[in-house]
Amino acid sequence: MAHMTNQPTSANFDDIGAIADDAVPAGFCAVKVGGPFMFHNGPLYGKWDGARLLLGFRVEERHTNPLKMCHGGMLASFADMLIPCASMYQGDTARRFLPTISLQVDYMSAAPLGSWVQGEADVLRTTRNMLFGQGLVTADGEPALRVSGIFKLGQLIEGGDAGDPLGLH
Repeated sequence: MAHMTNQPTSANFDDIGAIADDAVPAGFCAVKVGGPFMFHNGPLYGKWDGARLLLGFRVEERHTNPLKMCHGGMLASFADMLIPCASMYQGDTARRFLPTISLQVDYMSAAPLGSWVQGEADVLRTTRNMLFGQGLVTADGEPALRVSGIFKLGQLIEGGDAGDPLGLH
């Protein structure tokens, strides 16, 4: 098999998780959410703006496809975290694990290398067993994806202040 020189090597990924402080907009801080998968693929950053949770990440080379645009799988993973994280700050329900039942992602534009990807979401309805939500994700302020999802109300999660589970206030 011929070696493909345009493919990333492990040397490109030595600084996974390292991001310059000036690469994150003011007021955002790293959040621990989503378990080992998101820890490895993040970091994600959160900000409470007084009314809503804002969630974001900076597109690094390790997040990109061969065209230096954020890989759709990374954007979908981010979208999959957005609605459950927003739900922690909306309503008065206990913090729960919210396994995804259905996730609809509409890609509207690319998120190039270096762009700031940011999302906000709304819980539309919570039933006895499910949560329904939707959100909008931007890349450098331009709409990049629209997302809607259905999540099962799973087991309770310990940790984090009930009113501020990600420590953003």
